[in-house]
Amino acid sequence: MTSQSFDGEYIARFHSTICYGAARGSSTRGSCGAIIEMARLMRPDRRRRLLSTAERSTLHRQMGAVLLAKKRPGNRSLPFTVVADRYWTAKKSWDQFQVPLPFTRARSRIAPPIYVSSDANEGILEAKRNELQQQLDEIED
Repeated sequence: MTSQSFDGEYIARFHSTICYGAARGSSTRGSCGAIIEMARLMRPDRRRRLLSTAERSTLHRQMGAVLLAKKRPGNRSLPFTVVADRYWTAKKSWDQFQVPLPFTRARSRIAPPIYVSSDANEGILEAKRNELQQQLDEIED
């Protein structure tokens, strides 16, 4: 999922070059449509995996990954981070977007997957969102 902003277009185009699609939306605009598109891509006949990224500033509001894990039995949310040793930072950008420099090393940390029951109620969904957030905070530190 990438935002509907001008910057999101660059990310969507990059995704398409590496054989991923992009559902366009963000927490403030187009999120419902993007979640529906991602759920459609998860249908068993599609045999696709989804990757959803979130900026640090919006991590505390994300419920999409939990809702998608609930949508199809057996799906899960896998929290992970990737941090490059050397990168260029867009200093005037609101989110301090980082672009890894060529030939730099990157570290990836992966937390245990979060499974969500297909019959999870709002309380369970909120608990799973909190669990996802806690795991992301731990592997980011």
